Amino acid sequence: MSCINVMEKERNVIINPLKTCQPFGAMFAVTGINKGFPIVHGSQGCSTFVRYGFARHFREPSEIAVTSLHEDAAVFGGRNNLVKGIENLAVRFKPDLIGVITTCSSEIIGDDVFGFADTARENIKKRMGEDSKKIEVIPINTPSFVETHYKGYDNAIKAVVNHLARKNEPNDKVNIIPGIVNPGDVRELKHLIDMMGLEGIFLTDISDPFDAPLRPSKTTMKPFYPKGGVSVDDIRDSANSLGTVSICKYAGSGAKSLEKEHNVPAAINSPPIGIQNTDQFLRELKKFTGNDIPDKLLDERGILIDSMADNASRYLFGRKVAIYGDPDITTGIARFVGELGMEPTMVCTGVKGPEFAKDMEKIAKETGSNIDVMVGQDLRAVEVYLKENPVDIMIGNSDGRLIALDLGIPLIRVGFPVYDRVGYQRQPILGYNGGLYLMDLITNTILEKYYEPTHWKLQQ
Repeated sequence: MSCINVMEKERNVIINPLKTCQPFGAMFAVTGINKGFPIVHGSQGCSTFVRYGFARHFREPSEIAVTSLHEDAAVFGGRNNLVKGIENLAVRFKPDLIGVITTCSSEIIGDDVFGFADTARENIKKRMGEDSKKIEVIPINTPSFVETHYKGYDNAIKAVVNHLARKNEPNDKVNIIPGIVNPGDVRELKHLIDMMGLEGIFLTDISDPFDAPLRPSKTTMKPFYPKGGVSVDDIRDSANSLGTVSICKYAGSGAKSLEKEHNVPAAINSPPIGIQNTDQFLRELKKFTGNDIPDKLLDERGILIDSMADNASRYLFGRKVAIYGDPDITTGIARFVGELGMEPTMVCTGVKGPEFAKDMEKIAKETGSNIDVMVGQDLRAVEVYLKENPVDIMIGNSDGRLIALDLGIPLIRVGFPVYDRVGYQRQPILGYNGGLYLMDLITNTILEKYYEPTHWKLQQ
C-alpha cells in the first residue's frame, strides 16, 4: 500500500541549506520587468551574493543596486542611503520601475521604507520634472530572517500587482505567474500559450533578461537594459485579463489579489512537468479562454507518450530516485518519474508548507510508491538518508554533486543553482517538450551508469 513518511528536521543547525533568503526571490522577480531595477536596502553582501548566484547559474550579468548599510546605519537608520540611492538610480538610469527590497538589517532597525520611498519620489519629481511620472517606486517587504526565497518572490509579485494593476477594458489575455524557473522554461510556456492562440502576460518574465541575445548595436551607445521582461503597462493591464494561472503553489498571492480586487479568476497549480501536470495547465488555459487545445499540441503530447512507452518499461521501470530542491520543482519531477514507472523513494525540500506533504501524499497514491518526504530539511539530511537508503539516481541542483560523488550515485542536475554544467538554463523541463528532454536525460544517465557498453547488444 502506498504511503508517505514525513520526516521533520531534528537538528537546530542547518548544514548545506536547500533554501535561501527572501530578498533573493524579490530580486529574481524584479529582474523580469522591462527597465526594472532592484535596489536592496541592506548591506553589500545582500546583493553581491545574489548577483553571484545569478551569474554562475544563468551565465549573464544582472544589475542590482544596494544601499550599502554599515554600522552607523544600524544605529541611526538608513534613510539617507535609501532616499539618495533611489534618486541616483532614477536620474542616471531612468528606469520604468524601481523595486525597493528590504533585508534583515533594514527590517530589524525598523526603517520606514514606504515613507522613505515617498520622500524619494518627491526628490525625483523636483530633479526630473515630467520625466519622473513614468518611474514607479515600489517597496517590497522581504525580511530575510523568516521564510525563504519563495516567499520573497511571492511578496514581490503581490507588491507589483497591487501597486500597478488597474481595471480597464478586457484584453482577452491570460496572466501567468511562472515561479522561479529558467529562461528555457518560460519560452516553453510561451510556446504552449502561442499554440493555444493566446497572448499571455507573464508576472514576471525572466526569459530574455537572463538569456539576452548578443547582437551588433545599431546605435552609438549600447542600451543599458537587456531586451525583454514584462512591461509596466502590461502589469497594469493584468487586471483586465481572462484569468491568472500561477504554476507556483508557493507564489499565489498575486493571483489571489487580482481575483479579489479585480475579479480576475485564479488557478494555482504545480508546474507543468510531465503529462498530468501539463494537461492540467492546458485545461486551465482552456477554462479561462474557451480556446480549444490544437492538434499540434496533442501531437507533442503523443510524441512524449510514445517515447515514454519506448523507454520506461525497458530502462526506467522500478528505478529508485531521490529528488531534492525547491518544493514546486520537486513535486513536479516526483509525479513525472512516477509516470515513467520509476519510484520516487525520497523527496526533500528546504521549504516548510502544508501543501508539500499533501501533494506528495497524492503522488504516492498515483504512483503506488512509498515516499519518504523530508520537509524543511537540508543537504546533510539527504546525505545521511542516502547512506542508509541507496537509490539508482539523484535529481537536484549542483550543490548535491559531492554527495553523488561520494556515494557513487549519478546526479541529474535540475533546479537552482546549476553551475557546474553549461546550457541547462536554456533547456526546458516544462511542457511536453520539456518532458521529452528530461526523460532523455534520465534515460541516458541510467544507460551510462548501469549498462555495460561492451555487452550492449545483449542488454537492449
